[in-house]
Amino acid sequence: MRKLPFALLAVAMIGAGVFFGLPSLLDRKMNSVATPAPYPASESASKLHQTLFVADLHDDALLWQRDLLERHTYGHSDLPRLLEGRVGLQVFSTVTKTPRGLNYQSNGSDSDNITLLAMAQRWPRATWNSLLERALYQGQKLQQAATDSQGRLVLIRSRGDLQAFLKTWQQDPQHLAAILATEGLQPIEGKLENIDRLYDAGFRIAGLTHFFDNEVGGSAHGLEKGGLTPLGRQVIARLEEKRMLVDLAHASKALIDDVLKIATRPVLVSHTGVAGTCPGPRNLSDQHLQRIAATGGLIGIGYWDAAVCETSVGAIVRAIRYSADKVGVEHVALGSDFNGTVHTPFDTTGLAQITEGLQRAGFSQTDIAKVMGGNVQRLLLSTLPD
Repeated sequence: MRKLPFALLAVAMIGAGVFFGLPSLLDRKMNSVATPAPYPASESASKLHQTLFVADLHDDALLWQRDLLERHTYGHSDLPRLLEGRVGLQVFSTVTKTPRGLNYQSNGSDSDNITLLAMAQRWPRATWNSLLERALYQGQKLQQAATDSQGRLVLIRSRGDLQAFLKTWQQDPQHLAAILATEGLQPIEGKLENIDRLYDAGFRIAGLTHFFDNEVGGSAHGLEKGGLTPLGRQVIARLEEKRMLVDLAHASKALIDDVLKIATRPVLVSHTGVAGTCPGPRNLSDQHLQRIAATGGLIGIGYWDAAVCETSVGAIVRAIRYSADKVGVEHVALGSDFNGTVHTPFDTTGLAQITEGLQRAGFSQTDIAKVMGGNVQRLLLSTLPD
């Protein structure tokens, strides 16, 4: 009779071990690469790559319990690997809710994978039931990493911050600028004033939707796939007032159309594919490419198969080449979706392979510098708040 409590305790301890260890197992399995590092590139490409300011518009590393400042053998990025890959600026996005199954075609908003993940990763209790608190907590993780990085990681909130960072980076490229973004605006929880909460916490890019329709508008993967809601129209006005960039990644076609009708500032698509090289529910049509470029905005080309139709550098470069030919090289950028439960050709240390691919595709050194990061730098310097 005395053994029963001990047996139950043992089962409970094993269960807890499995539960709290699950996030790391998921991270290893779902954020994978086709081949492990190192990632060789030609001598010419490697030499050119070491002269570039590289910027990437989308990374979901804040979702996971990895220490951003430590090098890991799994996942796609951390500060040591970003610096090794010559990345000078990384947009870090916060993921607050994803539907069960992550269906690319259609999802309701009545299920959520992140609640259990938050609990298993021992996030604060406030995050268990609040999407706003989840976004704010991930933002705090980035700020804490910056504080602990001895100046190597710098959170950018203003144009002045970026200008000061660039002066430092030109003297020593072993520094990384970080921009905070949210993947979908479900964290505002239907309240316009929560845009201000996000802004005050350092968010400067706002994705409108993720894998489901929300109070702001329709998702490319939602049930209705509608346009802007009345709240959504107010949200766009508030974002522009705050000089926060609107991100149309995951947006439905109707939502893209509605935003482009009223936008007065550049918009971007942080991580996407283009229908011209890879048809898909969220990949951009030629018309949307042209209209986004007409705002002065950027298209961030993703690295995963649903974005470019295969896991290869060649497929990424084809999407970049197609987009540049359609709307001009000044409107094309990198949008990896690293750590967003995707399978990619490489981790962030392999970016010289894209530089080599762009060389082979006939891009000049000047245009390669624009795609690899110059365009992002230019857009942020012209749009960030003073």
